[in-house]
Amino acid sequence: MSDSKDATTIEPAEERRGSIFDNEEKRRQSVAELTKNTEGEVRNPLIGIPKEQLLADVESFAKEHQLEDIQPLLVKGALAAQSPHLFDEIDELDEGDRTALREEVTHRWKLPRLLYITIVLNSIAAAIQGWDQTGSNGANLTFAQQFGIPDSGEFCDIPANASTCEKNSWIVGFVNSSPYIAIALFCAWISDPINDLIGRRGTIFIAAIFSVLAPIGSGLTQHWGQLVACRVLLGIGMGLKEVTVPVFSAENVPANVRGGLVMSWQIWTAFGIFLGTVANLVVMNTGRISWRLQLGSAFIPAVPLVLGIWFVPESPRWLMKKRKYAKAYRSFLRLRNTPLQAARDLYYTHALLAQEEVLVREAGLKPESNFFTRFIELFTIPRVRRATQASGIVMIGQQMCGINIIAFYSSTIFREGGANDKTALIASFGFGLVNFVFAWPAVWTIDTFGRRGLLLFTFPNMFWTLLTAGMCYYIPKESPAHMGLIALFVYLFGAFYSPGEGPVPFTYSAEVFPLSHREVGMSWAVATNNFWAAVLSLTLPRMLKVMRPQGVFGFYAGLNVVALVMIFLWMPETKQRTLEELDYIFAVPTRTHMNYQVKQNLPWWFKTYVLRRKGLKKPQLYKFDEEVVAHSKTALSDTKA
Repeated sequence: MSDSKDATTIEPAEERRGSIFDNEEKRRQSVAELTKNTEGEVRNPLIGIPKEQLLADVESFAKEHQLEDIQPLLVKGALAAQSPHLFDEIDELDEGDRTALREEVTHRWKLPRLLYITIVLNSIAAAIQGWDQTGSNGANLTFAQQFGIPDSGEFCDIPANASTCEKNSWIVGFVNSSPYIAIALFCAWISDPINDLIGRRGTIFIAAIFSVLAPIGSGLTQHWGQLVACRVLLGIGMGLKEVTVPVFSAENVPANVRGGLVMSWQIWTAFGIFLGTVANLVVMNTGRISWRLQLGSAFIPAVPLVLGIWFVPESPRWLMKKRKYAKAYRSFLRLRNTPLQAARDLYYTHALLAQEEVLVREAGLKPESNFFTRFIELFTIPRVRRATQASGIVMIGQQMCGINIIAFYSSTIFREGGANDKTALIASFGFGLVNFVFAWPAVWTIDTFGRRGLLLFTFPNMFWTLLTAGMCYYIPKESPAHMGLIALFVYLFGAFYSPGEGPVPFTYSAEVFPLSHREVGMSWAVATNNFWAAVLSLTLPRMLKVMRPQGVFGFYAGLNVVALVMIFLWMPETKQRTLEELDYIFAVPTRTHMNYQVKQNLPWWFKTYVLRRKGLKKPQLYKFDEEVVAHSKTALSDTKA
């Protein structure tokens, strides 16, 4: 955060929060819960407040933020937020209100058109990302020869040229990795101050400008150094989008469908990869300029993003962070089905952010801290450190699983398998199609099966499919089964990747950090992801020469097992929780989480699915719904009494 006045740099806590934390004992209790939640309890901060006091709090809130004209709506919204499971028993709600709240469960995809338009624009941003990746995939077949830096072919078959070709393979890797190096070292980190200064929409607009100009420049370059410079500029656009777009989606979408809509980032990244493979095929017969068209065509989807981003509402949580509550309500109003839901989400988010502020203030932190202080706090505040660890694991896992050895270099890999350039591009097209089609199941499963559940299911399957694909290179190239089986198991690998480690990392990282550290936290996650993407992109050409495809595939197959263990031990589940409720989830100590997974969850899974024992009750680490229902009933009976 900057030094400007925002949600964490305002009046004393009691004056702002009313009775949410109205005494020292309650404040200390909340600090303890948010710092070390050993019981795994997730609490609604409005539960336990008497009705008269809650109404007084709402009145004070409305006056402070010039929202008196919607005070009756805020009252109904606060009561609905206090007793979310018992809205049928709240006298202040009419039948229309109850129907709207009921449909959040029965018709959870019934959402405003403008919210879907917002997600569509964010999806276009993701498609740009995928197209940028596959443009270089196709160009790898020819641009090195055009620039006089061949790393394969007849030139490299001459023994005297071995050292030159080795050097060239590192140059080709550097050209491919330059956007990811730029993101990891610079672009991801500038997203924090840019977001703070001009908001989510403004940051996405700047990213879109770079995404229009950099591909065009790449297609016009005359030296590999110029291409590196253009790809660094491309990295600025990619980095700003990767940090901001998933956060923008997460902050706009209701909790019960957040995963399904935020994961559109990965679906449409996969679609962009598919479109990139299509473009590579379309222009492959254009001779010496084919690689220029393959790189330059990625500007196409950036045009509608530049034109459309200002027509959607700004993130209401960013506006609340900037103390613009009236604008935040108007934003919620455009993103929810009814004014009641907008008022409820505004007030409930306010209450949760006030609770979050307790963590920041009472833990001895400076809410007005600058970027560097907040970066250090990613590793020093227990609640934030656990989010940093978990997001880092899923982001590293995306690179460890080996997907980008195919996404970045599929054409090269298929050519190593004996295919000609045309066949390699067609095989890459098939992989892009599989990657896109099999991402769709996660839309319906990520909020039910869960982020963690998807990863624990798909990683073992990615291990064996990638390992088998590598072993297929031992089949003689003359055999018709050689290329067919390689493609088959690469496609199966993509089919398991797409609903799991494809959508989860960016969805997960966008939601796990508190608002005070969301931008810098997402910057960390994106920088981590792109650092390892850069390492992979830089080293793969040389690894292919030294280890051959079977060694490379086997190496990354082994890393899938390592990633599976890390996710099992250290990644908490986040499905169907509001962004602020996750403060409680990540307040559970890492040791407590590990002990539960190893001593309770793993034995239960083994007995249930391996030994096939029926009726075993699954142990629970987090206690949320039962507590909410119990406390809601108590609070409601107290207010009626």
